Amino acid sequence: MNLLALNIFGFLNFSFTDIIDILLVTVSIYIIFKWIKGSAAMNIFIAILMLFVLRVVVTAFNMKLMSALLGTFLDVGMLALIIIFQPEIRHFLNRFGSRYGVSGKRGTFLNRIFGIKQTQLGNETVNELTEACRAMSENKTGALIVLQGKESLDFIVETGDKVDAVVRRRLIMNIFFKNSPLHDGAMIIRGDRIVAARCTLPITERKNIPARYGMRHKAAIGISEETDAQVIVVSEQTGNISFVKNGVLTRIGNINELKILLGAAVDKPKVHVEEAKPKNPKKTNAAK
Repeated sequence: MNLLALNIFGFLNFSFTDIIDILLVTVSIYIIFKWIKGSAAMNIFIAILMLFVLRVVVTAFNMKLMSALLGTFLDVGMLALIIIFQPEIRHFLNRFGSRYGVSGKRGTFLNRIFGIKQTQLGNETVNELTEACRAMSENKTGALIVLQGKESLDFIVETGDKVDAVVRRRLIMNIFFKNSPLHDGAMIIRGDRIVAARCTLPITERKNIPARYGMRHKAAIGISEETDAQVIVVSEQTGNISFVKNGVLTRIGNINELKILLGAAVDKPKVHVEEAKPKNPKKTNAAK
């Protein structure tokens, strides 16, 4: 009986290729489970997996009609899932590409082939940017500034108003002024130029974000999770400055910390040494 069951499912002709095939399928299912764990797609994926197993069973027993019905249902269902979960799929592919692709540490060779370079900020741009953040922090002006890395942010730029201007502190402060029509949304900086303002960013789906962080911080975490961009947030309520990279939010204590995180050289404070003044010699009256 056992040999008959093994023969039905084709396990009597078991080869090394079959072992590799099973291992790859197992790893793929594990990665998908880890990716969608805790999301609404979990139950749907389990249902599709059960239908797939059922199709394998009916195909093994040569049930042609049931096999064709399940095959058609699965094909249409997979297409529907791609449409329904398009944002989640894009998020997964972005994460995968940022880790193993052109923006990851292993992508140096691909970067040379495709001519992809890291957009770096000049020292003057860093100074203008940090001084603008300092002023907005003192005035409690809310700001959300995205610094593009290797990955393109054109899909974010398209959601706002395009700007082509050199990074200047007064321009940044004017854009985020509360009565400005461009203050609501994110500013995108590519290299040493401001390319867009009033852009819409994806919101993170993490549930462990402290309640003291508002929508600006959640949007900053969201775009840093999907891309390799770095984000600066100035809180409108407290004036605190935060730096976000790879989904990790860092509270900024002073502007020099922000400059270091942006990769700029920070001048060490000069130590003023006062020269010792000669003391007045005590006058002595000679008694004669």
